[in-house]
Amino acid sequence: MSSGPWWNSIFDLAGRMKSLYDGTMSLGKRGPEEKQEPIWIEAARLATSAGHPFYERLNRLLAKRGFDAFAESACESFYAKVGRPGLAPGVYFRALLVGYFEGIDSERGIAWRTADSLALRWFLGFELSQSTPDHSTISRTRRLIDVETHRKVFLWVLGMLAEEGLLKGNTVAIDGTTLEANAALRSIVRRDTGETYEEFLQGLARESGIETPTREQLARLDRKRKKKGSNGDWKNPHDPDAQITTMKDGRTHLAHKAEHAVDLETGAVVAVTLQPAAAGDTKTVCETLTQCGEHVREVAIEIEGKGERLNAEGPAELVLDKGYHSNEVLVVLQEVGVRSYCSEPDRGRRKWNGKQEEQTAVYRNRRRIRGERGKRLLRQRGERVERSFAHMYETGGMRRTHLRRHDNIIKRLLIHAGAFNLGLVMRKLCGCGTPRGLQGCPNVLLLFFRILLAAITSAGSKNLRSSVTWSVTSRRSVTPYRLAHLHPNFDTPIF
Repeated sequence: MSSGPWWNSIFDLAGRMKSLYDGTMSLGKRGPEEKQEPIWIEAARLATSAGHPFYERLNRLLAKRGFDAFAESACESFYAKVGRPGLAPGVYFRALLVGYFEGIDSERGIAWRTADSLALRWFLGFELSQSTPDHSTISRTRRLIDVETHRKVFLWVLGMLAEEGLLKGNTVAIDGTTLEANAALRSIVRRDTGETYEEFLQGLARESGIETPTREQLARLDRKRKKKGSNGDWKNPHDPDAQITTMKDGRTHLAHKAEHAVDLETGAVVAVTLQPAAAGDTKTVCETLTQCGEHVREVAIEIEGKGERLNAEGPAELVLDKGYHSNEVLVVLQEVGVRSYCSEPDRGRRKWNGKQEEQTAVYRNRRRIRGERGKRLLRQRGERVERSFAHMYETGGMRRTHLRRHDNIIKRLLIHAGAFNLGLVMRKLCGCGTPRGLQGCPNVLLLFFRILLAAITSAGSKNLRSSVTWSVTSRRSVTPYRLAHLHPNFDTPIF
């Protein structure tokens, strides 16, 4: 037996083991690339997903509202009575919601992301032993279900907003933005003859006396022409609905125009329409306002007695930017009983001979936008409408469309706008409208506590800090300096 406490022997053993370990480590090997998979796997050994808290809460919200039963009843007419079961409508619409929340622009990307993520598998309702839908299944289901059914899903989300008090429908702002089309300018052809752009230039060169023109000669000839990018003369054979226009960044491209009607009191998207890219704002505002009024009317009838009462006659106020200002638009709004708050461009002194009705509408709009309420609504328009553009097309990934033709694109836009509105409901329930926003909550909370701690420290240091002169002695010199000496002071409060 050893003399002394028993733990001395343990310390001696630990010291000898430490002396034997020199800090080196052997190389670990990954193993062969091809290895035989086990035939049987215990269920307890399968990987399980903890689940994303945002998608868990969203799934509970959709289940509580009976979303799957609603989607199946709305899409029942598109499926046969017999045959192999297709993709469930609830799974299809959830997959499109994932496209918004994850910022995925294409259906291939959605299929890959749902197959790769355990949390999204759980959100769609697939187990590990089941295969998630591939992009061809998603695209076939999209082609199978018509636009009106997608609009019904969008209205279902609007009804949820109204029941939660997030839809007023009284003051609405309308604005548009361009979406880059999935088509190239180099592929455009003549509408009358079907010639490509290069073939057309070669024909012009032959008419001018150049039999075998070079590329430099063709470029010089094309540079002198006027209106060479007219949508009346050219089209893209792959996407006839795309039109040549100037994008927000100044590039000329084939594009589409998306127009939003946004509730200024809550920021909800009430309606979204898809227009030709070259169509002027004054030509498209009436269609968007009409759809907005229809949506508000249908939701008001559907939720009667369940939530806040909506104006069944549609919006009473419309806020627009100066691109929508015209005599015709203001007269139409005055006739339908909608008060306009439209920014007026500087057109100088105007003549109103024989235009009494137009003069009255313009002057009334001018008087409203010069008031305090008008200025406030115009500021809110720039904030709320541009926010919907940023969420849907920048972080939402739809600035460039991967689909072609308006019928296909508007289906994706309607569900995208519905996901944006669902984000408003989620923000009210759990404080975050997107999974990435929920991911950033701990950082924001940590930053808040750091700021609070810094404020307490700086406030307390004024009362708890006193200065004393100390000296530091070295072999060569003696350097006096002042060092803060802390001692508690319980007489003076910190705040």
